[in-house]
Amino acid sequence: MDTPTILFLIFAAATLGAGVRVVTARNPVHAVLFLVLAFFSAACLWMLLKAEFLAIALVLVYVGAVMVLFLFVVMMLDINIDRVRQGFWRHLPVAGFVAFAIAIQLWLVLSQGNWQSMRQPVTAAPASNIEVLGRLTFTEYVYPLQIAGVLLLVAIISAIALTLRKRKDTRTQIPSQQIKVKRNERVRLVAMEPDREGRPDAAPVAKN
Repeated sequence: MDTPTILFLIFAAATLGAGVRVVTARNPVHAVLFLVLAFFSAACLWMLLKAEFLAIALVLVYVGAVMVLFLFVVMMLDINIDRVRQGFWRHLPVAGFVAFAIAIQLWLVLSQGNWQSMRQPVTAAPASNIEVLGRLTFTEYVYPLQIAGVLLLVAIISAIALTLRKRKDTRTQIPSQQIKVKRNERVRLVAMEPDREGRPDAAPVAKN
């Protein structure tokens, strides 16, 4: 085997192992770190495929921004692991069936052999990865890109809607009631007699 094949096997094994550990890790912080390792391994695989722009974008965007944000959120939240894993074994058969269906679909796609024609040398004029990616994005894959954007927008709106919960321990301002408040209701002046006897340094009060 040549060097690219050996590197491909190493990074592919690291990606699969890290992906399995993301699901099976008991500590959420460890799961996030294994996901970072999976992203790094996938970036290395893209480098072997001469897709430098995608590899750098994966490292900068996902590893450098998204996963760091996830790590901070996971470390700041007090997550009850036992409560999260209560329905693990109950949903395991459904998850196994979905995983088996995905594996069958991947096998049907990869067994066709048509994808191997992409590895043949291209006779077109040489172009950079960014130029080729831009052409494919706005020509052949413009509709899938728009559909993916709509799905992400729906996911963002759903996440915001799920987090908008009315809490009883928070105090909010009501502008209509603040405008109706009168001057006498804002500040109340109370006349109090000075207490000189309670202060040791106070001058004695003359008594009649």
